[in-house]
Amino acid sequence: MSQLNSQQAAPAMQELKVGVIGGGFMARTHADAIRRAGAQLIGVRSNGEQSTQRAAAALGVPAFESVQALIEQCDVIHITSPNALHFEQPTAALEAGISVVCEKPLATNAHGAKQLADLAARSTAVASVPFVYRFHPMVRQARAHVQEGKLGRLLTVRGQYLQDWMHTVSDNDWRVEPALGGPSRAFADIGSHLVDLLEFIAGEKIVRLNATTSIAHTHRGAVAVDTEDAAALIVQMASGAIGTMMVSQVNAGRKNALTIELSGEKSALEFQQEKPEELWIGKPEISSVLSRQATDLSADAARLSVVPAGHPMGYLDAFAAFVADTYAAIAGKAPNGLPTFADGARACQLTDAVLESARTGEWVATNA
Repeated sequence: MSQLNSQQAAPAMQELKVGVIGGGFMARTHADAIRRAGAQLIGVRSNGEQSTQRAAAALGVPAFESVQALIEQCDVIHITSPNALHFEQPTAALEAGISVVCEKPLATNAHGAKQLADLAARSTAVASVPFVYRFHPMVRQARAHVQEGKLGRLLTVRGQYLQDWMHTVSDNDWRVEPALGGPSRAFADIGSHLVDLLEFIAGEKIVRLNATTSIAHTHRGAVAVDTEDAAALIVQMASGAIGTMMVSQVNAGRKNALTIELSGEKSALEFQQEKPEELWIGKPEISSVLSRQATDLSADAARLSVVPAGHPMGYLDAFAAFVADTYAAIAGKAPNGLPTFADGARACQLTDAVLESARTGEWVATNA
């Protein structure tokens, strides 16, 4: 499909033809969101013939013979393949004029990610990255709190993203191998979400950081481990605020413990992804917990609050909102807060800075 046809036609949501590259949990998550958005999921292609057939059976769609064959039939491609393919596959789609949703990390290094962001900027196609935690209504409420001046001048920040799925020596995954996952594992995988969420809510960037990393097990199976299981950071924001970030995939009992806190002159905020219906607001006199109720929310938070209060919303709802906003952008709208390839490149820049700081022991500037 040519760039002219795919973008000028601006098909209605139900007319969008969408393909998925990859398999497994993320392919299923994308497929669910695609269907919830009302688009047509027309096929899948994974890394090999057997994995493609498994993915096709799981998603209930045809198996395509190649990535290129799938691209040629689609208006939008969702990429959930291993990280090492995140440069080649989005490039092929964008050069064909096809809109792209590419899982993070956008590339395995900042240079490749910037090339993709530049390519997307030159294209009329839409290119987005699933930083889906932005789409929790209470995250948008936190952002509005900052934008409305209720936080005041930022003083400190604190963040953590803790998991345990790589806790034991027997836990293994393709991400362990740098040839597939890239030079960073834990930070590229989940630290990217944490720093994106911090900068999104705060409305300002991390300008420098000092990081250290650790490897819990020197071998997993027969594979020697070169990529980090955990990373600890000290960060400084553009305003001068300082803070700490902790990322780990080896914290026993922690399943998806993403927490972000901003403290300012007037108040403080804390959002916990495992309690997505709540936003903690701290003040010297009294602290409170704001629950998701449309009458109490900012306009953007209310827009994403699609079920009545008391009916819990979570990860899959946030993912569906991200995909719906991506498709709205394809239709010519400008949804607030859509994470683009520029945001994906920013996360890769920060990941490279973490690795450099951990290697040298020095502070690294991140405001380039």
